[in-house]
Amino acid sequence: MKLLLVEPEFPVPPKSKNHKDFLPLPLLKIGAYYRKQSQSNEVELVRGNEDISFIPDKIFITSLFTYWSDSFWESVKFYRDRFPDATIHVGGIYVSLFYEDSEFLKKAREYGVRRHKGLLKYAENCFPDYSLIEENPHPVDYQIMHASRGCVRSCDFCGTWRIEPEFSPTMTVKEKIKRRKIVFYDNNLLANPHIEGILEELVELKKNREILWCESQSGFDGRILVEKPHLARLIRQAGFRYPRIAWDWGFDRFPKMKRQIDLLTRADYGRKDISVFVLYNWDIPFEEMEKKRIKCWRWGVQMSDCRYRPLNQTYDRYNPRKKGQTNDEYHIHEESGWSDALIKQYRRNVRRQNICVRHGFPFYSKDFERKRFGKNVTRATKKMRTRAEKEKYLRDRGIDYWFPGRITYPSKE
Repeated sequence: MKLLLVEPEFPVPPKSKNHKDFLPLPLLKIGAYYRKQSQSNEVELVRGNEDISFIPDKIFITSLFTYWSDSFWESVKFYRDRFPDATIHVGGIYVSLFYEDSEFLKKAREYGVRRHKGLLKYAENCFPDYSLIEENPHPVDYQIMHASRGCVRSCDFCGTWRIEPEFSPTMTVKEKIKRRKIVFYDNNLLANPHIEGILEELVELKKNREILWCESQSGFDGRILVEKPHLARLIRQAGFRYPRIAWDWGFDRFPKMKRQIDLLTRADYGRKDISVFVLYNWDIPFEEMEKKRIKCWRWGVQMSDCRYRPLNQTYDRYNPRKKGQTNDEYHIHEESGWSDALIKQYRRNVRRQNICVRHGFPFYSKDFERKRFGKNVTRATKKMRTRAEKEKYLRDRGIDYWFPGRITYPSKE
């Protein structure tokens, strides 16, 4: 049997190709399953719409975010036109969320595809066939794995619990580990009732140098961390790097966030290596999101910001360089006072602040990024007590500056 695995040409930045966030893991598992079924099965993976050297019997096309649906349908049309007799199977996030949507069903019938919702169970437990992507320019030297499926939370903005309604934990991961760098794709790793045993397994593997480091792609549930504070030390000992926690709700939750950060720092994580995930362009207004940003600045931690898009939106033409965009181009959460200008200003504020946190700068300056002045300037401003003194010092030297510790609105220019 000849099988073609297709990852559509999603609008992913080139530097993110083969990044853990975009690795076509389901396709690698499907490939592994069919190769295991028979050595005579011929399997090929392609990215985008390419001419291939054989006529496939089956084609599997994956989908990602709903707002990238155009790329998905372009691939479906491309391969259906070229291989009218092939069986085409489609699945993934967009397909699962729109499984019963009338417009989706109309297109599915038009192209004669078989749709799958959620996990493809027969391939789920297969070890991904990484050889399918080894010819790409960015080789993968890590292993992606799950210690659980689903999530115990039901957040309105998230599609996980809709696609994987049952939370399914595993008891052990030790026997599944085949590489020394591990990225967990669990949507809520700490919610696994066996997490202590799993972390202890990883700690032992780390001591024996059988693994080098771990990452939790979705971060850690800080509420569980507070309930079980001893997990912070186990996470650190297991080699997890760049821990992320989410501040999904209002500014008034800052004492709880501070406690989560303190647990991680007491476990020997550096503050600038900790990231706080925030969702903007959502129910929380700009000014309140700015207060959250300023708290992160004072705590000395980085931020991972995510612009909210509704789960039922099938397009996103957001352009960071274009001014005056409207709801016709991308989702703007006007109900909470967001505008195109505020969305872009918030992203800009977070980016500049993260640069300051990473490098220990007391302020942000384009001149510093362009190396028009040296560290002597930042050292001098650190010694000054008031912001007025610092601003005068910088103005006198013709240096542009921005201090993260204040709410910053879009300019009127």
